Amino acid sequence: MADGSVERVRAALLDSGHADTVSAFPEGTRTAADAAAAVGCTVAQIAKSIIFRAGSRAVLVIASGANRVDTKKAAAALGVSLSRADADFVREKTGFAIGGVSPVGLTEPALLLIDEDLMALDPVWAAAGSPSHVFQTTPAELLRMTKARIANIKAE
Repeated sequence: MADGSVERVRAALLDSGHADTVSAFPEGTRTAADAAAAVGCTVAQIAKSIIFRAGSRAVLVIASGANRVDTKKAAAALGVSLSRADADFVREKTGFAIGGVSPVGLTEPALLLIDEDLMALDPVWAAAGSPSHVFQTTPAELLRMTKARIANIKAE
C-alpha cells in the first residue's frame, strides 16, 4: 500500500508542475520531530497533515510541525463543525494511512486549510504517502498545488 501511496504523491507533484522531491528516510518520518531530525530542519518546517471530519467530508489542515491545531479556529475558517477522524476514515477519504498523509495526491477532494505560520518558512517538507517518505517544497508551491485557504489555526 505504501509504495502505491508514495507513487500517487509523486504523480500528483509531477502533474501539478512540481519537481519530484520525494525522499525516503528508513528511520521514519511519522511525527514532525522524527521528520525534522531525518531531513535536518526545524520542527516548524514540517508541514504536518491533520485530518478532521466535517460530516462525511474530510478536512485536511496543513500545519507547521511546531503548532497544535485549534479546532475551533479551523472550523470557523471553513464555516463547518469539525470532529476527530479515526484511522479508517482517514484511509477511506485520503487513500493514506495516518503518519503518511500527504497534502497532495488525495483520493477524494477535501476541504483544505494551511497554517499561516507555515507561510513564513521556506523550504518546508510534507509527508509523501508513507511514514518514511517526505517531499520538499515551498509554502507558495504548497498553496498553489492544494488551493488551501490560509488561516490562523494555531492553538495558543
